[in-house]
Amino acid sequence: AGAAVDGAEDGSEAEINFLNYVTSLGFQAMIFMGVIPHPMTDKIEKNLAQAKFLIDTLSMLKEKTVGNLTEQENNLLESSIYELQMKYVELVQEEASSEGEKKE
Repeated sequence: AGAAVDGAEDGSEAEINFLNYVTSLGFQAMIFMGVIPHPMTDKIEKNLAQAKFLIDTLSMLKEKTVGNLTEQENNLLESSIYELQMKYVELVQEEASSEGEKKE
């Protein structure tokens, strides 16, 4: 199974394709934004710099794949980037306002 990666614990293998890759990057970004707990530790692990890196990676993929994606792939990529960017901005603003409150 050279083109697959170990998947679930039941021995099944996750198929490697563009949709799964975009979904995986988005899931990782949500973990680093603290939106969902890390699946291995079940703890919230916030790292906005890493989340931004993953969002920027998705944006780069969008630029580099123009004209090469199916409609479904393009829609998933665009909606993922939009949703992640909106959540990132919200979290950065929350962080800035809470730091501002601490200074007062």
